[in-house]
Amino acid sequence: MAPSGSAGERGSAAPPPAGGEPVAAAPPDGSSESLLTVLVAGGVNLLIAAAKLFVGILGGSSSMVSESAHSFADTVTEGLLFVAVRRGTKPPDHRRPFGYGRESYFWALLAAMCTFGVGGVFSIYHGTLTILSGEPSGHYPLAYGVLAASAVLEGISLTRSLRQARGVPRRLRITLGEYVRTTPDTAVRAVTLEDVAAEIGIALAAIGLALEQLTGSGVYDGIASVLIGLLLCAVGYRLISVNKSLLIGQSVPDRTLAALRAELSALPGVEDVVELFATYLGPEQILVAAKIDFVDDVPADEVERLADEGARRLRARIPRVTHVYLDPTNRAGPARI
Repeated sequence: MAPSGSAGERGSAAPPPAGGEPVAAAPPDGSSESLLTVLVAGGVNLLIAAAKLFVGILGGSSSMVSESAHSFADTVTEGLLFVAVRRGTKPPDHRRPFGYGRESYFWALLAAMCTFGVGGVFSIYHGTLTILSGEPSGHYPLAYGVLAASAVLEGISLTRSLRQARGVPRRLRITLGEYVRTTPDTAVRAVTLEDVAAEIGIALAAIGLALEQLTGSGVYDGIASVLIGLLLCAVGYRLISVNKSLLIGQSVPDRTLAALRAELSALPGVEDVVELFATYLGPEQILVAAKIDFVDDVPADEVERLADEGARRLRARIPRVTHVYLDPTNRAGPARI
């Protein structure tokens, strides 16, 4: 394996081989699955947004207008996530030797800001105006019908995103919720959280309309709109925080890091894994760098062979590992060449 970087550093960026039990692997066709999930969610949200806006304007319901803003924001978000998935899968070139994986986090960050601003802030503003005016809306049967249809369509989109995600946590022996919180696949995370928020928002809008219908006061409809806005701001803030962390370079979860360390420690002649770093280069890419202390009687040519073997083992265990740099070193001295 040819040296890369400093003396004694061993690196490789070959595609991971088939086989092995993945620890944090995505489905084999992860990018195409994510694209389909995004397209389904985007189409659903566009239909729902148009229906909610029509009913909201016709009946003057603040919560329905807020829900239409929610769905329109989600539609824009899905468009940005589509760009994120497509741009993030571009192959490496001489300007971006590690690929364009992290660009997906930039577009996902813009999508999260859209959820926060277009959906959340607008809904709070519109709901506040309705609370101050207190005017009730109308056309309740039509509004309930649109909300019921929206709940079904959002459920279809949510089922699609959960179906894509559920295989990985089963292999990792973790809960689906934990996987959604920790996955580097921004499309799956965003679509899942937004679909859950959409179902909650629909319930809030229905409750607000029901209370307004019972009391004759539009205040309840306005309160529902504000609550929907706060929900969207919370989801948007969470996604902004996550994508910022991934964009600047986030380490893999402790579970994955422990699996990497175990594989390297199991190499013949390894006395200790002195340092180990692993970070996401994109939703489907992990870079691993490690300093390894071999026993003193291991010859230099054997060290190089073991470094190659270590890289192969890491890829077999975790298919997302695409770049491996192993530095044979000595705790008491400089790196071994």
